Amino acid sequence: MSQEIINVVITSPVDEPMMEKIKAVSNRIRIDPVAHWVVAEKKGDFSNREELNLLLQRAEVIFGWIHQFPKDLPTRTSRLKWIQVLTAGVDRLPEEILKSGVRVANASGLHGAAMGEVVLEIMLMFVKDAAACMRMKQEREWRRYRPAILQGQTVGILGLGAVGKEIARLSKAFGMKVIGIRRSGGAASPFRDVDRVYPREKLMELLAESDFVVLALPLTKETGGMIGEKELRGMKPTAFLINVARGAIVDEGALIRALEEKWIAGAGLDVFTREPLPPESPFYAMPNVIFSPHISGDIPDYEARATEVFCENLRRYLAGEPFLHEVDRGKGY
Repeated sequence: MSQEIINVVITSPVDEPMMEKIKAVSNRIRIDPVAHWVVAEKKGDFSNREELNLLLQRAEVIFGWIHQFPKDLPTRTSRLKWIQVLTAGVDRLPEEILKSGVRVANASGLHGAAMGEVVLEIMLMFVKDAAACMRMKQEREWRRYRPAILQGQTVGILGLGAVGKEIARLSKAFGMKVIGIRRSGGAASPFRDVDRVYPREKLMELLAESDFVVLALPLTKETGGMIGEKELRGMKPTAFLINVARGAIVDEGALIRALEEKWIAGAGLDVFTREPLPPESPFYAMPNVIFSPHISGDIPDYEARATEVFCENLRRYLAGEPFLHEVDRGKGY
């Protein structure tokens, strides 16, 4: 790569220490923070559109949250070569970007511990019936009951990437049997904490065997609507569905019927097809649903860690080396 200046446009708010880390990668980097103008545009203020367009037109690299990218990004960038997103999923990127020659790298790998803990939290809340305890506290009741345990139960994990493998590790620590799905699989698992790996065509077998079904896979053309009526009816009536991936992987209409008609015992949902979840959603009132507002992958220093990934990829970009976590366009992740 030549010694020309690399124009980096940062579309999300970045504090001064993170900005300094980015600048320290190389004196060839010129940074243009434009978050304030992007926010203004989203609110209908286009008074700085000309200045923003000039910076976008000269941008070689863009760094930020996908939901904080400027509108019409593909038509406003002519020199763009690489987008670094702060998320793991890239399903919200404009289709034109994914079809173009622009390289995309994500922040995969930052979410394992946080999302694994949320999945274990949900499983424990279900087997210990934490909701009943909270209701008793609110109603000043004392009613003893016999809770279940995770030990000996089976968790089926759809998606055995960084997040899925951490969920498997934590589940094993609780004495659970762990099975999983990946594109190609067989009885001999290549993962230390997974007892058996099924190929995608064996999904119904995994569902029938699992006490907990955990969705930890990216949203792609292949996985959209993957869990519908057939799959929910194929689960045990005592089983629970946990989704920390993307809402659109599940047919929400079918899931609502499954919960109302007791095809399954319950669901732990961190993600939904429509976010924020509208107040009229039936999920709010369902006693067999545990809910969180799409926070399973969040950690206190997330932006700082994602910036470290970006800085490493900047070094690799300048050296002509492969990125960490470059998105495979064919797979969509």
